Amino acid sequence: MRTLIFATNNENKVAEVRSVLDDSFTVISLKEAGIDIDIPEPHDTLEENAREKSTVIHGLTGKNCFSEDTGLEVFALNGEPGVKSARYAGNLAGSAENISKLLTNMQGIEERAARFRTVISLILDDHEYQFEGICEGRITEEASGKEGFGYDRVFIPTGADKPFAEMDMAGKNIYSHRKKAMAKFIQFLKEYDGENQD
Repeated sequence: MRTLIFATNNENKVAEVRSVLDDSFTVISLKEAGIDIDIPEPHDTLEENAREKSTVIHGLTGKNCFSEDTGLEVFALNGEPGVKSARYAGNLAGSAENISKLLTNMQGIEERAARFRTVISLILDDHEYQFEGICEGRITEEASGKEGFGYDRVFIPTGADKPFAEMDMAGKNIYSHRKKAMAKFIQFLKEYDGENQD
């Protein structure tokens, strides 16, 4: 069984990742690994921010680890909030403030297409690999639902009739950008382990 450090302090993300992993892998959070740091996300792309986080943790521990960076990209807003999704309304803003700013910026806009995009950066045996997952959808007129986190209260994935925040984890995983990236990530790990056991 492989143990991987997930370079995040977001317990919601840890739970979501564990929900799509099988018993072949053990994921531990930064807190569970005894690491108490806030890793900066200074770059302009999800790919670079994900790499920044995994590289920092690998440098500290020397252990196999992975990170992810996720952004909500709204086409009518030229891709905003994008890499600034978690800090859209300011560095200390929470989900409610970020959602409020997004809905304010979307007032009067009919074209509400958007997508969630996740990039995973895995450092395994001192090499980095990246995996992407995308969920297309649209922004609602108002927030609703109590499940999930982030922008889940205002995002309806294509093919669904309600936002992520009105779905349980199993429902969300049908569409989830993070699950799509994780599926590629898990398939890679399985094939990687198989190749190294030959």
